[in-house]
Formats: sequence, structure tokens, C-alpha cells
Amino acid sequence: MVFVREISADDWELMRDVRLAALAEAPDAFGSTYAREVAFGEPQWRGRISERSVTFFAYTDPDSSPAGLAGVYVEDGVADLVSMWVRPGFRGQRVGEALIEAAASWAKARDFGTLWLWVTDMNDAARRLYERSGFTATGEEQPLPSNPALTEIRMSRAL
Repeated sequence: MVFVREISADDWELMRDVRLAALAEAPDAFGSTYAREVAFGEPQWRGRISERSVTFFAYTDPDSSPAGLAGVYVEDGVADLVSMWVRPGFRGQRVGEALIEAAASWAKARDFGTLWLWVTDMNDAARRLYERSGFTATGEEQPLPSNPALTEIRMSRAL
């Protein structure tokens, strides 16, 4: 079973640790870099939590470290699934699905009709997860901000 909980500003150190692990493990999956974020201090980490609309941790055991994280960032009336990552040892255990469903439920409860995301086009495993979870490609593409040599594709899911 997967447990998902919303994080608070008091979780800033754990969020930092999980986010940095994600950036180190999958550098081409995010619009930021480990080098940029490892330099953040407490104010930046607390600010990241409070500036985002919501961030979730997922656990396979409530007494263990998070197995993954994901957030929903709202800007200009659009809800985007962001910072999605599952630790390698927990992939294939429905952690990603649980995080996506928590994000979708949060967005739907706030009357968003669509949940959006960007995914690197070479990240086949993530794309398959998103497709299984109801996302479809929109046809939009852009360079990955942290590595413009890579391309991101836009996906959406009706809520």
C-alpha cells in the first residue's frame, strides 16, 4: 500500500533531501539542476514549499523515508504536475500512480478541469506512467530548461 501526504513548511529539510536526491539521480528529468539547488539555504527551501500550491510525499511504509514526491504548481490559472520523482527502488510499486492521483484530486477539488505536465521526450518510463494515468500528448514541445539539447513534451489529463 502507498501512503501519500501533503508536506508543510516544517518539512523543508526532508523536501530538500528528497529533491536533491531526485536531481542527482535523474538530472535530465527536471527543469533545474542539482548544482543550482544544492546551494539553496533554509529560506529558499521554505520559500519553495510556500510558493508552490501543494507538494506531496509518498511512502510505502509510514515510518520510512519518502519513496517519492510530486507537486502541483498553479500559475495563470493552469495546474501543472511538477517535481514528479520516485526513488529507483520503489518504481513499479504504484508510488507514481498514487502521487499522480493525489495531485489530480487536489487540482479537481479546486475546480481545475485539466492537469498539465512537461516530460522529457526520452523518458519513456515516465511517459508510459503518465499515459497509464490518463495523460495524452498535446503536440507542444520545448527545450528542457536545464539542458536545452533535450526536448520536453506537454501532456494533459482531463479532470
